[in-house]
Amino acid sequence: MTPHPASEPPGEPASEPPHAPTGRPPHAPPHEPPANTPDDTPKAPVSTPTPTPAPTPLDPALLRLGVVIVVGSVTALLDMTMVTVALADLSRTFGASVTTVQWVSAGYLLAIASVVPVTGRLAERFGTRTVWLCALTAFAAGSALCGAAWSVGSLIAFRAVQGVGGGMIVPLSMMILARAADPDQRGRVMSIAAVPGQVAPIAGPLLGGLIVDGPGWRWIFYVNVPICAIALLLARRDLPHDAPSAGAVEGGGRWLDPVGLALLSPGLALAVYGLSGGAWARRPLLAAGLVLLVAFCVHALRPGTVMPLLDLRLFRHRALAAATALNFLSRLSVFGASVLLPLYFQLARGDSALVTGLLLAPQSVGTMVALPYVGRLTDRIGARPVVLAGIAVTALGTLVFTQVTAHTDLVLLCAARLVWGAGVAAVAVPVSAAAYDGLAPEAIPGATSAITAMQTVGASVGAAVLTAILGSRVGHHPGAIAAAFADTFWWVLGFSLLTVVPTLLLPLRRPDRHGARPRTAGHAAGPAPRGPEGDAGSSQDGGRTSP
Repeated sequence: MTPHPASEPPGEPASEPPHAPTGRPPHAPPHEPPANTPDDTPKAPVSTPTPTPAPTPLDPALLRLGVVIVVGSVTALLDMTMVTVALADLSRTFGASVTTVQWVSAGYLLAIASVVPVTGRLAERFGTRTVWLCALTAFAAGSALCGAAWSVGSLIAFRAVQGVGGGMIVPLSMMILARAADPDQRGRVMSIAAVPGQVAPIAGPLLGGLIVDGPGWRWIFYVNVPICAIALLLARRDLPHDAPSAGAVEGGGRWLDPVGLALLSPGLALAVYGLSGGAWARRPLLAAGLVLLVAFCVHALRPGTVMPLLDLRLFRHRALAAATALNFLSRLSVFGASVLLPLYFQLARGDSALVTGLLLAPQSVGTMVALPYVGRLTDRIGARPVVLAGIAVTALGTLVFTQVTAHTDLVLLCAARLVWGAGVAAVAVPVSAAAYDGLAPEAIPGATSAITAMQTVGASVGAAVLTAILGSRVGHHPGAIAAAFADTFWWVLGFSLLTVVPTLLLPLRRPDRHGARPRTAGHAAGPAPRGPEGDAGSSQDGGRTSP
């Protein structure tokens, strides 16, 4: 194409009067295209597409920071899943009932629920580096104490200490990486942080089974100590110093809600403990816990309360309230079943801890396979239909376990676990996306804390209530413990189906007529909350936490 002269007006065809410069080299003969050819028609300038810039390589210091975070967070997530396969051995070692031993898990979860809402404020007040080092130290100390426990009561108490550290590690890991990475690097960096959450549900039960069948259950806790020591050394070397938030320092005591903390933590503990047994002697404790929780609600909703521990006013937002209720019920059934299943395999079938870990893996595989498809489907048709389909799939997998005996075919049970895992993914991902739908950006941190806390409380309630039901059913089926498990799984199925009620309140969003996908909260809300099993949902990343 012949270039236009510099003086030629834009948008007009080029013309060459006599003796005017042609813009061609002197030795080139003039080109005269034949008449009536396409060359006679003036051509619009051809726009060359701008190539997409290559992603900025991750800075080596940022990669080292990612390694620090992964080493620190993997201990907390693996520990939670390893302990589930040790409950039967703990019951035999201490001569305690299943209802009592489940508090090894429930106490840990309640401690997590207590510290999650204050983790962000502690980081603002003292800096993320200081709080991260303290969290790892508390987790390591709690792990050492758990390994040295001399009774089931001491083990439960030390698990609470461990939970204080573990409950801060996961939210801090996301906070540190989100602040360190540039926006165009955040997705890749968050995928690094998601590694422990994806590995723990599969590797945790297997490692737990190997340890329980090998050196013994105490090493499930002792193994955390050297890993935490390495994580502490790496953090002191590679974790950058950050100054506390000026607003938190200047605000004095306004950065924390001590009244709310004093009401919420004991209220949750007493309420769950009251629900965990059938004895009437526990009813006063349940009533006391409920009174404290009501008092916390009154305190948090009072107009003069500054920065309440959980901002209950956010639940005026329908999508958030529905998603939180659904998360509570979903975690209740899923984690309650996660406690029941290892006990069924070991007590009713006589399987070893290692075989139990292998039999628990199909659910995590089903979840990981379904996550990418569920995320895309949620963006295409909205949260509500996907969650309803997930509830149906989960119910189908649960139904198999309502018919278990001591000799049920293992292939059938593994297939049911695989289906169950796919259903769990179909519930978790859309709920995490829909929870933030229409929520103001400044409300997202408070909403995330509320959802995460309710997820964790739901998991602890599920463990407490379902093991109490199992203990009751064992009395109705003397000598036939498998039948007691089958009866208890009907309750799991009932709690799963109860999630339909809040699901119907989720926003129903469809593509527009041009086929564009609606902008779900997974696009802008940032990290989705991570559940107590280490899973999380986001419509963008297929459920990986990037919470």
